[in-house]
Amino acid sequence: MKQRVLIIGGGLGGLFSGAILAKEGLEVTVLEKNKIIGGGLQSFRMWGEDFDTGMHIIGGMRPGGNIYRLCSYLGIIDQVCVRDVDHDCTDRLYFAEDQRYYTIAEGKDTFVETLSRQFPHEHDGVKAYVEALFRLSEEVDLFYLRPSKDLIPMHSAQFNMSAEAFIAQYINDKKLRSVLAYMNPLYGGRAQQTPAYVHAIISVLYINGPSRFVGGSLRFAHLLAETIQRHGGKVLGATEVTHIGVTDRQVTCVETADGQHFEAEYYISAIHPCALLKVIDSDAFTKAYRTRLETIPNSYSAFSLYVKLKPNSFPYINHSEYFMTRYADIWQFGRDDKPWPLGFLFMTPPNEGQGAFASKVLVTAPMAFSQVEAWEQTTIGHRTADYRQWKEQQCNQLLAMVEVLHPGFSTCIEAVNTASPLTIRDFYGAKEGGICGYSKDCNNLALSQLPVVTKVSNLFLTGQNNNLHGFCGVPLTAIQTCEAILGRNYVLNQLNHETANSTLSVPRDDARLG
Repeated sequence: MKQRVLIIGGGLGGLFSGAILAKEGLEVTVLEKNKIIGGGLQSFRMWGEDFDTGMHIIGGMRPGGNIYRLCSYLGIIDQVCVRDVDHDCTDRLYFAEDQRYYTIAEGKDTFVETLSRQFPHEHDGVKAYVEALFRLSEEVDLFYLRPSKDLIPMHSAQFNMSAEAFIAQYINDKKLRSVLAYMNPLYGGRAQQTPAYVHAIISVLYINGPSRFVGGSLRFAHLLAETIQRHGGKVLGATEVTHIGVTDRQVTCVETADGQHFEAEYYISAIHPCALLKVIDSDAFTKAYRTRLETIPNSYSAFSLYVKLKPNSFPYINHSEYFMTRYADIWQFGRDDKPWPLGFLFMTPPNEGQGAFASKVLVTAPMAFSQVEAWEQTTIGHRTADYRQWKEQQCNQLLAMVEVLHPGFSTCIEAVNTASPLTIRDFYGAKEGGICGYSKDCNNLALSQLPVVTKVSNLFLTGQNNNLHGFCGVPLTAIQTCEAILGRNYVLNQLNHETANSTLSVPRDDARLG
C-alpha cells in the first residue's frame, strides 16, 4: 500500500509539497480551511475582474529558472501562462523627495549599464555589487536546484551580514543605496536585520527577469491541485483542522470541524506555526519550543487597493512602479513609529489577450499590524463602522499619492475595494497579517530560522515561515520538506534527471500591445 501523507494547509507550500510527494508515489490528502485553495495564490472575482491577492510578481519562471524547472518536473509547465515584464524596464521607481525617477532593467549587464547612466560616478561600485549578489546566491545550492554536498554548508562572511551593510560595502552614494534597496518590501526588509543572502536571492531573481501570471494566480493553484489528483490524491477545501492528536511524539490523527477523522504515516503543517500550536495537543512540543514559535517576530503586513478602471481610460503598464517618499526611509516600511504610507507598489495586472488599456490596478503599501489592533478581535463580515471609516481614510491617502504618480488617475476609477492587515490575517491564516512569514534577523538567525523537521517524528513543516518566502522560496522549501520524508537529495536528483532533456516551454503572453 502507498504511504499516506496528510497536509494541513492548501497554500503554495502545501500544494507544492503535495504535488511533489504525489508524483513520487505517496497517497496525498490536502486539507484547506478556506473554500478557495491557494493561500497567497488566491484570487477573487469582483466587478467582472479577477484580482490576485498575493503573487503579483513572480521570479524563477523564465526558461531554465528554478521554478520553471520544478514545474517541468511536475509536468505542468506547458499549462502555466505568464507574461514577462518589459526587458528594458522591469521596474520604475519614483522618489517624491526630489521628484526623481529611476529605471531598473533586466540582465546583469543591462542592470549595471542602466544604473550607471543614472549614477555615472558609481559604475564600478554597481558592477562589483551585482557580481557580489550572484556570488552570494551561488552559496545556496537549493536556489540552483543542486543536490547538497554538506549537511552543514559553509558560507562567506557576507552571507549573514545585514543587507543594508552589504550594499554600503560597494556603494558610496546614499541615494543609490536606497535605490538598490527598493525591493525590500517584497521580503519584509528591515534595516540592520535582513540578511544579505535574502536580499541577494530576491535581487538575482529579478535581475534575471520577473514575470506575471496572466488571468490570475488561482489558475496556478488549480494546476498544482490537479497534479495531486492526477496521481490519486485529494485536495479538500472548506475543511478546517481543529485537532491534531499526538501520542509518544507521533501524530496519530487529525480531526476537522465537520467531524472527519484522518490518519496517515506522515503529516505536514503548511500553516503558520502559531496556528499549528492552537490545534495540536499541548504536550506535543516542549514549553521552550512553543515559546520560541510565539516570540519570533513576524514580518510586517500591508494595505491594498483593488481598483476597477473605466474602459479604455488608463494604459496597461508592463512593469511595476514603486512610489517612495524619502530616500532615508527606504528600510523603514512597516514601522509603527513612522507616518503611513512611506511608499507603495503600483501595477496593472494582465488579462488574457491584454491590449493597450488596463482594466484593473493593484496598489499595495506596507503597513504595521499595530494600525489595526483596535479591531483585532473582529472577523470578516463582522467589522465595525469605525473600521470601515478608517479603511476609507487609508484608501483616500493612497489614492492621493497615486495621483502624484499618475495625474488624473482618479478620473479613471470605476470602483475600489480595500484589504487591510486583518484581511490578510483572516484569509491567509498569517499571524498579524505578516506578508513574508517570520522576519529573518541576521543578528539571531538561530531564532528566526525554523527547520522543516520537528521533535514530533512524523510531523514536518513547510511554507514561508521556514527558510525562504515568496513564489520562489516557498516551493524550494517544499523540496526540503519532501526530502525530509523521501531522503536527502532524492527530489533534486529526480528533478535534474527528468528535466535534463525536457523540451517543454511555458506559454508566454508576449504579444505586442495594440
